[in-house]
Amino acid sequence: MKEYVEELQERRRRAECLGGQQKIDALHAQGKKTARERITLLVDEGSFLEFGKLNVSEIPGYEEKSSGDGVICGTARVDGRPVVVQAGDKTVFAGTEGAVHIRKTKAAHSYALKRGLPLVNLSEGGGLRMPDGMGSDGISDKLFPQEMLTHHREVPMVTAILGDSFGGPTWLAVSSDFVTQLDGTCMGVAGPRMLEIATGEKVTEEQLGGVKVHEEFTGQIDQSARSEEACIKQLKEFLSYLPSHGGEEPPFSLSSDSIDRPISEVLSIVPEKRNRAYNMIKVIKELVDDGEFFELKPVFGPALITVFSRIGGRSVGIIANQPMSYAGAAGVQECEKATDFICLCDSFHIPLIFLHDIPGFRVSSDAERGKIPTKIMMWNQALAQSTVPKLSVVIRKSVGAAYGNMCGPTMGADFVVAWPSAEINFTGPEVGINVVYGRELMKSENPKLERENLLEKWSFDSSPYKAAAKHLIDDVIDPAETRKFLARTLELACYKNGSKSERKLANWPTGF
Repeated sequence: MKEYVEELQERRRRAECLGGQQKIDALHAQGKKTARERITLLVDEGSFLEFGKLNVSEIPGYEEKSSGDGVICGTARVDGRPVVVQAGDKTVFAGTEGAVHIRKTKAAHSYALKRGLPLVNLSEGGGLRMPDGMGSDGISDKLFPQEMLTHHREVPMVTAILGDSFGGPTWLAVSSDFVTQLDGTCMGVAGPRMLEIATGEKVTEEQLGGVKVHEEFTGQIDQSARSEEACIKQLKEFLSYLPSHGGEEPPFSLSSDSIDRPISEVLSIVPEKRNRAYNMIKVIKELVDDGEFFELKPVFGPALITVFSRIGGRSVGIIANQPMSYAGAAGVQECEKATDFICLCDSFHIPLIFLHDIPGFRVSSDAERGKIPTKIMMWNQALAQSTVPKLSVVIRKSVGAAYGNMCGPTMGADFVVAWPSAEINFTGPEVGINVVYGRELMKSENPKLERENLLEKWSFDSSPYKAAAKHLIDDVIDPAETRKFLARTLELACYKNGSKSERKLANWPTGF
């Protein structure tokens, strides 16, 4: 038995050397970490339990240089919670996917779903390996795995793109609930070399799928960072707001921040003049526990803010308009961002809070070509089907159809309230007056005075008191009491079933 154990230990030792010391040294020389080092950064000390450690490629002659077949998989704990983790190994065939590699990752994904464990992907790799995938037999059992296609948000799936990633790692990323990308890496369907051979197009990796491309244009990543440590920290922070699976509520994280704390500072943050911009992030900081929050897609669709935070210790998702960008008016990107966030929160039982300051949608010929009517209605459809508790506060203005998209009356909110400064109308007073009275004002002897009189009248019509008087909204509240209001109504909304939703949006695609 001693000889058998010694042989096992030797095989394990060789497996831990990945693709060999020379390739490990080359990675370190580039300032990069190995797959095993990345796992160590992620998981609680001593908690990693590897499976498939003795895997090698099934292609004859490759056994001695294919430890793990390009991926490390196992279970571990992250901040005390069990997870399944898989990390692409760049030192073995550039992290490409052979038959054993694919078999192992499918088993990891299946186990995560079976036992309700979050799936964490530390991704880097070059897609399907040529020898393994060639021929009608090679490709026929290596298409998209059903575990990924029918994931149904049963467990959170998060991905860090920590090196150039094509094919499989990209499919995983765009199917994930959260994606962070390391600066200087590329994520795409195929790399620049393949693109040049196939189409003749010459681009750099940064131009093809760098951080800027995905942050500003595709929205396929939620955050980015300059170091692997920072990317992995983002994964852990994101997971802290979510349950381990769709059958439980998110964890509580109580603080000493009183729910009765007045937030009088917001009076100096939000300007009295309605055409002056301010940073809605500052309002959010005042509202939430200890001023802490986690923002998703800060660059994509910048006129809309989506953050995770806590109020009274309970995880919440906040959708807020950002007057610092396009005066808070939503365009195509903002619509996609809102839909994606609503689906995420509803699937994992995270109550939604809407903070309105929106003058409408950014309509234009470009927006029409971007299918903005469809995007607006997708947002509305997701909102209508969501069943988590929803609270809605009109901070300064909510105009036209956008009032509905931000969960105004009749859109399923538990409560809709407004600050006394709120302006609610079919259109803004200035625009409405120009449309209705434009010709009369042109003929007026004193158009300035007449416009001011009309603005005063239309401003009164837009105030929240008329809607409150007819019980079309639930109340007009003191801005300083907004945190207290949200905390107490959250408790009411979660009294019967907690924050659990019916998960109607769990099957909604992770991209549009």
